[in-house]
Amino acid sequence: MRFEYDFLIIGAGVAGMSYALKVAREKKGKVCIICKTSLDEANTSFAQGGVASVTNLKVDNFDKHIEDTMIAGDYISDRKAVEQVVRNAPAQIEELVKWGVNFDRNADGSFDLHREGGHSEFRILHHADDTGAEIQRGLMAAVRACPDIIVKENHFAVEIITQHHLGARVTRRTPYIYCYGAYVLNPDTQKVDTYLSKVTLMCTGGCGAVYQTTTNPVIATGDGEAMVYRAKGTVQDMEFVQFHPTALYSPGETHPAFLITEAMRGYGGILRLPNGESFMEKYDERLSLAPRDIVARAIDKEMKTYGIDHVCLDVTHKDAAETRHHFPNIYQKCLSLGIDITTDYIPVRPAAHYMCGGIKVDLNGCSSIERLYAIGECSCTGLHGGNRLASNSLIEAVVYAEAAARHSLEHVDLYDYNEKVPDWNDEGTMTNEEQVLITQSVKEVGEIMSNYVGIVRSDLRLHRAWNRLDMLYEETENLFKRVRATRDICELRNMINVGYLITRFALERKESRGLHFTIDYPVHAYDKQSQ
Repeated sequence: MRFEYDFLIIGAGVAGMSYALKVAREKKGKVCIICKTSLDEANTSFAQGGVASVTNLKVDNFDKHIEDTMIAGDYISDRKAVEQVVRNAPAQIEELVKWGVNFDRNADGSFDLHREGGHSEFRILHHADDTGAEIQRGLMAAVRACPDIIVKENHFAVEIITQHHLGARVTRRTPYIYCYGAYVLNPDTQKVDTYLSKVTLMCTGGCGAVYQTTTNPVIATGDGEAMVYRAKGTVQDMEFVQFHPTALYSPGETHPAFLITEAMRGYGGILRLPNGESFMEKYDERLSLAPRDIVARAIDKEMKTYGIDHVCLDVTHKDAAETRHHFPNIYQKCLSLGIDITTDYIPVRPAAHYMCGGIKVDLNGCSSIERLYAIGECSCTGLHGGNRLASNSLIEAVVYAEAAARHSLEHVDLYDYNEKVPDWNDEGTMTNEEQVLITQSVKEVGEIMSNYVGIVRSDLRLHRAWNRLDMLYEETENLFKRVRATRDICELRNMINVGYLITRFALERKESRGLHFTIDYPVHAYDKQSQ
């Protein structure tokens, strides 16, 4: 089947839904959201900590937030992008509130603010310890109440459409590549339909599922980055994979691993060895509130030094009632495992959490491919640089949704549907009856990335990962050409593509900087200053 939409949105987290609401209210065309599962399963709903924004002007200001972001990003961040997000954050917080998102407030009506690692002030707006779920809830209600937004749940984008599909030769040197929409797998018919669009937005979220242990849901397979890279679009900074220092250690729960929010360390939590000995004083004067890259590496080193599979987070010295009030979901989750966080240490270890790189975009969210925008975690705006500052991601998504909506609304009338685009051709392919091949390959990708492209790297490990991924790539591409497109094999293709990109970018960076730490190259000067 063929469909035509003025605005085609691939992804349904905070980025995609914010953008949809912003363009729909202008009544300039039909809006469609492609959601690979259901609306409530986006990465957004797994974010616990909160949203960073300067709201308490008595002690905080934009310059402080900008500098905190630059320091955390190891000065790789694009200062223009940082300023755009920080200075526009308060206005977007107001919009989230108008859409029905509830943030915790004090008795006087002011926002109840948390502090997290790398922040010099209390500036994290939150909803208990499930802020992402609250934002997703508020936006879902607003989207479902908007008659001008069509949501296609459980649909999977296979490829974006460019002139390549019209028979033109497209390379990375092609000066103008155009996006005409996407090929999308329909779950009911198991056929790939053609979606033509004037404007396409990529907001598919993260890629944590390429690692064995991640705080991301299983759907975080890097679909957007992979699709755009295959279409010869530009990606950037893929070596900077953020590992959250404190995922709950619970063997068997790896996709996703339960997140112990950074706010718990801002609340006063202390990282300790299982014997009770604290250790962060050996690594950073900010102790447990150092930026995530430093804390994750410290935990990784302690685990390897002592041969242990986790360290501990201690909040037993805090008031028990206050702990239960601030962190009700963490309290209940740990209690279900026999851990009372008011009296027991919380076992934690790092887990893949966030991709700081992605599809390169400008300040308007425009990618290198014409008519294609990218926002949210799949994009690389330049905000995060070498390491994302805690709670900067959700606000980045909403600020860039505003920028992309404004720019695309100004240009959508200049575009037409390309009716020459052919339908997806699966003639001669067969139903895949070798599911075990896909399942096993997914496991292999996770093992390769976790063992060789993790928190600490070396050229030897990276080359081994490269060679293993290359073999998987050849096998999977050959299988993909022979069978009908399914979500499983498409996700595997994307995971292999993203694993390759992370590995390639890691090999190309001949220094240790930000989240990329290698034993073969020295630590960059900025990193030395921060330690």
